[in-house]
Amino acid sequence: MNAARDAAAAQHYPQGALYIVATPIGNLADITLRALHVLQLADAIACEDTRHTQALLRAYGIDKTSAQLLAVHQHNEAEAALAVVQRLQQGLRVAYVSDAGTPGVSDPGARLVAAVHSAGLRALPLPGASSITTALSVAGAVAHSTQSSGFLFAGFLPVKNAERATAMQQLASEPRCVVLLEAPHRIDELAQALAVLGDRPVTLARELTKQFEEIATHPARELTAWLQGSPQRSRGEFVVLLHPTAPAADDGDSLRVLRLLLQELPLKTAVRLAAEVTGASRNSLYDTALEWKRSAPEAGNA
Repeated sequence: MNAARDAAAAQHYPQGALYIVATPIGNLADITLRALHVLQLADAIACEDTRHTQALLRAYGIDKTSAQLLAVHQHNEAEAALAVVQRLQQGLRVAYVSDAGTPGVSDPGARLVAAVHSAGLRALPLPGASSITTALSVAGAVAHSTQSSGFLFAGFLPVKNAERATAMQQLASEPRCVVLLEAPHRIDELAQALAVLGDRPVTLARELTKQFEEIATHPARELTAWLQGSPQRSRGEFVVLLHPTAPAADDGDSLRVLRLLLQELPLKTAVRLAAEVTGASRNSLYDTALEWKRSAPEAGNA
């Protein structure tokens, strides 16, 4: 704790503020020094599971009484948020932690933060472990092309079959990397649903940062077979990454249409119409049109 204090104590930690603290997703060594300092400093700690958080605190030598731990989870988040706001209004520092990772993304916390903001109070982030960014950093699944750059975080798909099927249809047409989360008892069902994506690469990341961490990439149609290859592969929480779709080959029609439209229309209008007529990517056509525009003066001076 001395190292945490030495590294973090120089920063100001205002009273009457909620501190959103990321905690390890598996490996206890992945806590930040600033997180340790704030957890020690906090007058109260709001958490998903008080028993889980008490064990976590003790692992770091932090001693908090049961009265200092407030249960704030998905079933009582709205009501419990009022108790947190009251403490903040009294000038207390309250830290919020989920069971693992960064709160408020797929875990509870978003409604708590919204309530704090509505009361005119501050919520301060302490970044740290996240299963989402951990998996993305090693999967090579985030493309840099204009059409499919970035990623879409979809989280847990609906449990009901009809809603899940609708969500899958929407994701199948998404060209960017898609990030899903899944529990071990539903991973086989998800793999079967993803099989319709055929050869689209999918990365399964399980037990991240833990002893039996496993990260594997296979075509979507082979996921079920891979999971069935070992009982161990269906254990642990999963981050599932659908890799970007391969860009469709352009036969030149879209560019010919674009060139004709540019002769009569403003650039943005021509791009929009060319994309609607040919089905080509609007972003790709826009980049091409800009490149033509830049090179036009040089061609005229040649």
